[in-house]
Amino acid sequence: MKQENTPSTLIMIFGATGDLAKRKLFPSLYQLYLKGKMSNNFALLGVGRREWSHDRFKDHVRDSLQASSHSKEHIESFIEHCAYQSHDVSDSDSYIQLKNLANELDQQFELCGNRIFYLAMAPEFFGTITDHLKQDGLTDTKGFCRLVIEKPFGHDLASASALNEQIRKSFSEEQIYRIDHYLGKEMVQNIEVIRFANAIFEPQWNSRFISNIQITSSETLGVEERGRYYETSGALRDMVQNHMLQMVALLAMEPPIRLSTDEIRSEKVRVFRAMRPIEGTEVDDYFVRGQYAEGTVNGTDVDSYRNGENVDPTSNTETFVAGKVMIDNFRWAGVPFFIRTGKRMTVKSTKIVVQFKDIPMNLYYNKEHSLDPNLLVIHIQPDEGVTLHLNAKKTSQGIDTKPVKLSYSASSIDGINTPEAYEKLLYDCILGDATNFTHWDEVKHSWSFVDKISTHWESTTEESFPNYASGSMGPAKSDELLAQEGFEWWPIGELDVKKTIE
Repeated sequence: MKQENTPSTLIMIFGATGDLAKRKLFPSLYQLYLKGKMSNNFALLGVGRREWSHDRFKDHVRDSLQASSHSKEHIESFIEHCAYQSHDVSDSDSYIQLKNLANELDQQFELCGNRIFYLAMAPEFFGTITDHLKQDGLTDTKGFCRLVIEKPFGHDLASASALNEQIRKSFSEEQIYRIDHYLGKEMVQNIEVIRFANAIFEPQWNSRFISNIQITSSETLGVEERGRYYETSGALRDMVQNHMLQMVALLAMEPPIRLSTDEIRSEKVRVFRAMRPIEGTEVDDYFVRGQYAEGTVNGTDVDSYRNGENVDPTSNTETFVAGKVMIDNFRWAGVPFFIRTGKRMTVKSTKIVVQFKDIPMNLYYNKEHSLDPNLLVIHIQPDEGVTLHLNAKKTSQGIDTKPVKLSYSASSIDGINTPEAYEKLLYDCILGDATNFTHWDEVKHSWSFVDKISTHWESTTEESFPNYASGSMGPAKSDELLAQEGFEWWPIGELDVKKTIE
């Protein structure tokens, strides 16, 4: 394996015995190792409550890599860099032991004091851990120190502000990497390239030419074993506050002065500031909530949300959100950004549909035949690619037209070589590139927008819950939200990238 010239690093994962580390973090780090994107001078230090030995932890990592990786050849050499420390997050003595082990690994693998602290555990421990990391000397090294935090970052603006204030006592904003795995997805990162590297799009990327933009992130799974977490979160906090609004920001931002972390973040923050605030009864004109009932998904009968484990049988928690986001600036005045996310829906898919306005004078329109609108579809998951929907002449006499689709499928071309989102983001963190991580200003503005919606919903009871069947695309009010503007949701299944290659 040829190694790139990347910094030597100690990666310390708190919550290393948990599901996220096993399913995502270990496999992603291993893929970086296989591709030579990690220096041979690295160490992976797992931290957890369980009383495991180093060997028990290495077996755990080995099981993860053998189950997830196509290449088993270098697993043992990767595992040689792994160690484990049983830990009590509230006990200074545990941090002293952790510091001593980190120093030993630093010398053994020549890590130059560089450390990444990854908090893959419950958010209520974030502040406690960061306080101890500072107080007990783990951040006192000659190299860099970076803190990676999983969502949710707070429960609302007040709790997020309190958490940020506490963390900032130990780490500067430049050291904090708030991870949003959607920002690591290949086609989400391609949004900027599609916009700013193509002369056919950027001049038309405004209210003169675009009628609406639709963002859908649907899942076929229900809440499953996450009932306790979901009861305090719901789809609004779980998906809209971070993933959905981040995609809105990337689609709506102005071209940055340069492709630097600060400039890109600055333009995204300007979008958040321009989002039209809504509160009180206004929320009902802009947002719709839903909760799934029993139904059929992929041929299997499934139960309702209220019958799920650790769920209140009279729960008013939303499992579906659809909304209309208006951006009140010169570029986007009057253009609705429709967002939709939900569980137990028809298909698992994340897609962006940019619908262009009809031409002013349609020469090819007649009562029997009308032109389809031009669409740009960005396929994010499970397939990755871009489809452009155009109109062309039929291969026959006359001037009748037919819709045609020009498609690029990243999945079929790149196949298994398409990097996982966590792989990309971990590599960025090692390099010190925070572009695809969320800045506090983004978090602050997104919580401010979402809080007004949740405040209204929490003050009113949705008597119609559950209001959509499992296996459907959400409640009827979601369709009415678009119909009021003269639009309709584009059918996600028919826009699938595999079905559009002609």
